[in-house]
Amino acid sequence: MKMKRLLTSCFGLGFMPIASGTWGSLPPVVLFMVLSYLDLSVIWISAVMLGGALAASVVCVKFTPAVIESTGKKDPGEIVADEVAGQCLTFVGLAVSATGSICIAAVLGFLLFRFFDITKLGPIKKLEQLPAGWGVLCDDLLAGVFAAIILQAVVRLFGII
Repeated sequence: MKMKRLLTSCFGLGFMPIASGTWGSLPPVVLFMVLSYLDLSVIWISAVMLGGALAASVVCVKFTPAVIESTGKKDPGEIVADEVAGQCLTFVGLAVSATGSICIAAVLGFLLFRFFDITKLGPIKKLEQLPAGWGVLCDDLLAGVFAAIILQAVVRLFGII
Protein backbone atom coordinates (compact mmCIF):
# COMPACT_ATOMS: atom_id res chain seq x y z
CA MET A 1 0.00 0.00 0.00
CA LYS A 2 2.86 2.40 0.74
CA MET A 3 4.15 2.08 -2.83
CA LYS A 4 0.69 2.83 -4.28
CA ARG A 5 0.38 5.97 -2.17
CA LEU A 6 3.94 7.00 -3.02
CA LEU A 7 3.26 6.71 -6.76
CA THR A 8 -0.19 8.31 -6.77
CA SER A 9 1.18 11.20 -4.68
CA CYS A 10 4.03 11.79 -7.17
CA PHE A 11 6.65 10.73 -4.64
CA GLY A 12 5.09 12.68 -1.80
CA LEU A 13 4.07 15.95 -3.49
CA GLY A 14 0.45 15.05 -2.84
CA PHE A 15 1.12 15.17 0.90
CA MET A 16 2.01 18.87 0.82
CA PRO A 17 -0.29 20.59 3.33
CA ILE A 18 -1.49 23.32 0.98
CA ALA A 19 -2.44 23.06 -2.72
CA SER A 20 -1.25 19.50 -3.32
CA GLY A 21 -2.68 19.54 -6.86
CA THR A 22 -0.62 22.61 -7.68
CA TRP A 23 2.53 20.93 -6.37
CA GLY A 24 1.69 17.82 -8.39
CA SER A 25 1.40 19.91 -11.55
CA LEU A 26 4.94 21.27 -11.28
CA PRO A 27 7.09 18.27 -12.36
CA PRO A 28 5.72 18.25 -15.94
CA VAL A 29 6.31 22.02 -16.18
CA VAL A 30 9.92 21.62 -15.11
CA LEU A 31 10.36 18.68 -17.49
CA PHE A 32 8.93 20.70 -20.39
CA MET A 33 11.30 23.56 -19.62
CA VAL A 34 14.36 21.29 -19.42
CA LEU A 35 13.50 19.55 -22.69
CA SER A 36 12.90 22.91 -24.37
CA TYR A 37 16.18 24.35 -23.09
CA LEU A 38 17.93 21.28 -24.50
CA ASP A 39 16.45 22.40 -27.83
CA LEU A 40 14.82 19.06 -28.54
CA SER A 41 12.38 18.85 -31.41
CA VAL A 42 8.66 19.14 -30.87
CA ILE A 43 8.41 15.44 -31.70
CA TRP A 44 10.74 14.46 -28.85
CA ILE A 45 9.14 16.85 -26.38
CA SER A 46 5.68 15.61 -27.33
CA ALA A 47 6.77 11.97 -27.04
CA VAL A 48 8.16 12.55 -23.55
CA MET A 49 5.06 14.50 -22.48
CA LEU A 50 2.75 11.81 -23.87
CA GLY A 51 4.85 9.15 -22.15
CA GLY A 52 4.54 11.04 -18.87
CA ALA A 53 0.80 11.40 -19.32
CA LEU A 54 0.45 7.70 -20.08
CA ALA A 55 2.59 6.59 -17.13
CA ALA A 56 0.76 8.88 -14.69
CA SER A 57 -2.60 7.76 -16.11
CA VAL A 58 -1.77 4.09 -15.59
CA VAL A 59 -0.65 4.80 -12.02
CA CYS A 60 -3.82 6.78 -11.36
CA VAL A 61 -6.27 4.23 -12.75
CA LYS A 62 -4.48 1.21 -11.29
CA PHE A 63 -3.74 2.46 -7.77
CA THR A 64 -6.36 5.12 -7.00
CA PRO A 65 -9.08 2.61 -6.00
CA ALA A 66 -6.83 1.21 -3.24
CA VAL A 67 -5.98 4.71 -1.99
CA ILE A 68 -9.68 5.66 -2.03
CA GLU A 69 -10.48 2.55 -0.01
CA SER A 70 -7.72 3.18 2.53
CA THR A 71 -8.59 6.87 3.03
CA GLY A 72 -12.37 6.62 2.73
CA LYS A 73 -12.42 9.69 0.44
CA LYS A 74 -13.87 9.74 -3.09
CA ASP A 75 -10.99 11.87 -4.45
CA PRO A 76 -8.19 12.05 -1.88
CA GLY A 77 -6.15 15.24 -2.17
CA GLU A 78 -2.95 13.24 -1.87
CA ILE A 79 -3.54 11.73 -5.31
CA VAL A 80 -1.78 14.00 -7.80
CA ALA A 81 -0.90 11.50 -10.54
CA ASP A 82 -3.98 12.87 -12.30
CA GLU A 83 -2.50 16.39 -12.24
CA VAL A 84 0.78 15.06 -13.60
CA ALA A 85 -1.06 13.40 -16.50
CA GLY A 86 -3.20 16.43 -17.31
CA GLN A 87 -0.33 18.90 -17.05
CA CYS A 88 1.77 16.73 -19.38
CA LEU A 89 -0.98 16.92 -22.01
CA THR A 90 -0.89 20.72 -21.85
CA PHE A 91 2.56 20.76 -23.43
CA VAL A 92 2.06 18.15 -26.17
CA GLY A 93 2.74 19.65 -29.58
CA LEU A 94 4.26 22.83 -28.18
CA ALA A 95 7.67 23.90 -29.44
CA VAL A 96 9.39 27.04 -28.24
CA SER A 97 13.09 27.73 -28.48
CA ALA A 98 13.86 31.23 -27.22
CA THR A 99 14.76 31.24 -23.53
CA GLY A 100 12.22 33.89 -22.52
CA SER A 101 9.55 32.24 -24.61
CA ILE A 102 10.12 28.89 -22.89
CA CYS A 103 9.50 30.48 -19.49
CA ILE A 104 6.41 32.34 -20.69
CA ALA A 105 4.95 29.23 -22.33
CA ALA A 106 5.68 27.08 -19.26
CA VAL A 107 4.09 29.53 -16.82
CA LEU A 108 1.10 30.14 -19.09
CA GLY A 109 0.59 26.39 -19.59
CA PHE A 110 0.78 25.84 -15.85
CA LEU A 111 -1.73 28.62 -15.11
CA LEU A 112 -4.14 27.49 -17.82
CA PHE A 113 -4.10 23.89 -16.62
CA ARG A 114 -4.61 24.90 -13.00
CA PHE A 115 -7.48 27.19 -14.03
CA PHE A 116 -9.32 24.39 -15.85
CA ASP A 117 -8.47 21.81 -13.19
CA ILE A 118 -9.77 24.00 -10.36
CA THR A 119 -12.85 25.50 -12.05
CA LYS A 120 -13.88 22.28 -13.86
CA LEU A 121 -15.86 24.15 -16.48
CA GLY A 122 -18.41 22.43 -18.72
CA PRO A 123 -17.83 18.77 -19.43
CA ILE A 124 -14.76 18.58 -17.16
CA LYS A 125 -16.95 18.38 -14.04
CA LYS A 126 -19.09 15.60 -15.53
CA LEU A 127 -16.06 13.34 -15.97
CA GLU A 128 -15.62 13.18 -12.20
CA GLN A 129 -18.67 10.91 -12.15
CA LEU A 130 -16.75 8.09 -13.80
CA PRO A 131 -15.88 5.22 -11.43
CA ALA A 132 -12.85 5.27 -9.09
CA GLY A 133 -9.54 6.04 -10.80
CA TRP A 134 -11.19 6.98 -14.08
CA GLY A 135 -13.21 9.77 -12.47
CA VAL A 136 -10.16 11.10 -10.68
CA LEU A 137 -8.11 11.00 -13.89
CA CYS A 138 -10.36 11.95 -16.80
CA ASP A 139 -11.36 15.42 -15.57
CA ASP A 140 -7.67 16.33 -15.39
CA LEU A 141 -6.97 14.92 -18.84
CA LEU A 142 -9.73 17.08 -20.32
CA ALA A 143 -8.46 20.10 -18.36
CA GLY A 144 -5.07 19.43 -19.94
CA VAL A 145 -6.58 19.27 -23.42
CA PHE A 146 -8.45 22.56 -22.90
CA ALA A 147 -5.28 24.20 -21.56
CA ALA A 148 -3.28 22.87 -24.52
CA ILE A 149 -5.72 24.29 -27.06
CA ILE A 150 -5.68 27.74 -25.52
CA LEU A 151 -1.91 27.65 -24.96
CA GLN A 152 -1.30 26.76 -28.61
CA ALA A 153 -3.59 29.57 -29.75
CA VAL A 154 -1.94 32.16 -27.49
CA VAL A 155 1.58 31.07 -28.41
CA ARG A 156 0.80 31.32 -32.13
CA LEU A 157 -1.32 34.45 -31.90
CA PHE A 158 1.28 36.41 -29.95
CA GLY A 159 4.31 34.88 -31.68
CA ILE A 160 5.87 33.37 -28.57
CA ILE A 161 7.36 30.54 -30.65
